[in-house]
Amino acid sequence: MDLLSVRNLSVDLGNFSLKDISFGVPEGSYCCLLGASGAGKSVLLETIIGAFRPKQGKVYLRGTDVTAWPPERRRLGIVYQDYMLFPHLDVRGNIAFGLKGQGLTTDKIDPRVMKISRQLDIEDLLERDIATLSGGEQQRVALARALVTEPEILLLDEAFSALDVNTRERLRTMMARVVREIGITVLHVTHDREDVWALATHVAVINDGEMLQHGTPEDLFRRPRPGHVASIMGAGNIISGEVVSETGADLGIVLANGIRLYSSENLTMGSDVTLSIRPEDIMVARDESVISARNRIPVTLSEIKRRGPLTWLTGRSGDLELIAMVTSSGYESLETSPGDMCFFIFKASSLCLIEENFQKIVLASNFS
Repeated sequence: MDLLSVRNLSVDLGNFSLKDISFGVPEGSYCCLLGASGAGKSVLLETIIGAFRPKQGKVYLRGTDVTAWPPERRRLGIVYQDYMLFPHLDVRGNIAFGLKGQGLTTDKIDPRVMKISRQLDIEDLLERDIATLSGGEQQRVALARALVTEPEILLLDEAFSALDVNTRERLRTMMARVVREIGITVLHVTHDREDVWALATHVAVINDGEMLQHGTPEDLFRRPRPGHVASIMGAGNIISGEVVSETGADLGIVLANGIRLYSSENLTMGSDVTLSIRPEDIMVARDESVISARNRIPVTLSEIKRRGPLTWLTGRSGDLELIAMVTSSGYESLETSPGDMCFFIFKASSLCLIEENFQKIVLASNFS
């Protein structure tokens, strides 16, 4: 059951609008709302909170229409990118602020403040001034303040984006643990797909005020819609071709350059198809006979990018460009360099169907 549901939501802000947005956040899930800057993520979040009134559409919590409810009635917890902590209060005062607003007495407030502080590893900071805290510590205080009131759903608006890489990674690990312990539903607005891989059970992609696709991370990872979703999910290689018959009942896919590929997907004879292949699913060999996988494409290496333990190889076969990812030690054993010929080889089960229609798209994502 969806704890939060948005149906046919449109918002007109003059210079920007949300257009017929529909999606749901299942109870107990961690949903990432993924999109680039200016895509409409924060506008959608603020509409869910109640800061903006929609032109049309509804917002539901546990099946109840809350579209006209004021923000304070919706029982939502929110953490913003800039934390918005109260500088005149210490850490304890910041965390307890919402509970005091609910009219609770000190004997009710203190145990809840201590419990959430232990869960977020900030019990030693309770008497500290906000100005003395690091960015990661401030973020944990903001999370504690939002969670201590036991909201129906926790909303995060680019909550990790202002932090350095190492602090973000530590907070993701902590957040995954706390969410498991508390069992809270989360809607996390982000532009960083690393948040998706680390935390999300569900993901929704938004661009220019439109919801493009939503599902599990694996769904969008393996079967992204061509174009923006494929790009923001880092889909790697998207290719198109026509389904043709082979010997017996076998079906193959003929690409524009004449190469024939095979997929384990259920394909329709004569249809035009768009498929994806992950870079890490492509094996690279100088001799095609050493690997038994069915699909093999002779390519000329045009670019090689080493990134620590991993290396990305870009290969071209006519107009087709594919990117393979191998370990750097595996790349060294190939003894190849740009301009050399080798084979990109992959299993039929790795070639995933995205669309089966008359649209033909060839796209290789930028792995810079």
